Parts: sequence; structure tokens; C-alpha cells
Amino acid sequence: MDTNTSFKPLTVQPQEIESLSFDIITSEIGEHPFTPEQYKVVQRVIHASADFDLGRSLVFHRDAIEAGIAAIRAGKPVFADVQMIQSGISKPRIEKFGGRVEVYISDADVIAEAKKLNLTRAIVATRKAAAECPDGIFVIGNAPTALLELLRLIQTGEARPSLIVGMPVGFVSAAESKEELAKLIDGDVPFITNIGRKGGSPVSVAALNALSLLAEQQQA
Repeated sequence: MDTNTSFKPLTVQPQEIESLSFDIITSEIGEHPFTPEQYKVVQRVIHASADFDLGRSLVFHRDAIEAGIAAIRAGKPVFADVQMIQSGISKPRIEKFGGRVEVYISDADVIAEAKKLNLTRAIVATRKAAAECPDGIFVIGNAPTALLELLRLIQTGEARPSLIVGMPVGFVSAAESKEELAKLIDGDVPFITNIGRKGGSPVSVAALNALSLLAEQQQA
């Protein structure tokens, strides 16, 4: 077997690799409509997905960046739809402002209620989160039913999120749920979403982590 190769692995430090990645993203993305603060989110989403189309498809409510930073700095709880998001979020940056990251989808009461009502656990978990803190930060990267339920709760006045990061991935209701969220573009609920089927936990985490970095830098 011929094992000769011209590839030489990088041996630089992780921060250097990240910096180099961001330089590559900036050189390849070209012209874009995002503000400098929005672009920091876009850049991290592309970094997490290696998908420029996904990054370019991001939609920002006019107050998303400012409101997201303010909510993090105010210690608003972060409610995630799945454990993967909870694991990926930089909890020390959230906790330094008094916040926390919660996910209720596997709670015994949520499982029992979902079975009783014949609903998805994501719907029941969203109801539980909204009842606990209607103005929390909601990060949804996996379950379109969670996002649709949150939008229903907003309509009924049971929820008024400080920020929604809504980027569920999938083929059933994912694109449609984000289209519904995007209809709030002229409303008072700040959000970050994207267009189409793409999305997922890693890019939702990347978006919130970008905001927590901005919140931390604002403190300096």
C-alpha cells in the first residue's frame, strides 16, 4: 500500500486553528447583508457547519443581538429543546451572569404528561419552560414541534421570550416552523432563525455561544 501523502496536519494551537478558520470564512463568504454583530453569529454558525448556504440563510430580528446580549447579562435562563444543546452551550459564560441552561424533555413529569395528552415531549417541555419563565431564552435546534408550540404560547400571551434561537433541522415541519417564526420579523419578540430544512443543535449552540461571547466582551 502506498502511504505517501503530501498532506501535513496542522500542529498549531486550537485558538490559532479557530482564527485561521474565521479568516477562511471571511475570505470566502464575500458580500453579505449582515451587520458586524450579526456577522459574528453567522461566522460561528458557518464554522460549526462548514455550510455557507446555511450561514447566508440566517434571519435576524432587528433587536436579536441587543436583546440576546441583554438577556444573557440579566441572567435569564436558557431553555433548550434537547440535551445536545445543553451540552454544547458554554455554561460558564451563561452562569457568570447568573443564568442557567435547562432542558426538560426527559423529565418524568414531561414524559407522563406527553403520554397522557398524546403530545410530543418537546411540546410539553416547552410548556413547562414557558410556565417557569415566560421571558426566558429559548434555543430550539431539533424539534419543530417545540418551536411551533412556543409560537402558539406567544400568541396566547403565555410566553414572551427575551430571545428565540430557532433553527430546527429536518424534513417534517422544520422549514415550516421557521417560516412561521420569521413572520414575527416586525413584531416585538427577538429571534434568530434560518430559511429551509437545514439547522440543528450544533448551529443553534454556535449562535447562542456567539451572543454569550459578545455579552462577555461588553463587560470588559
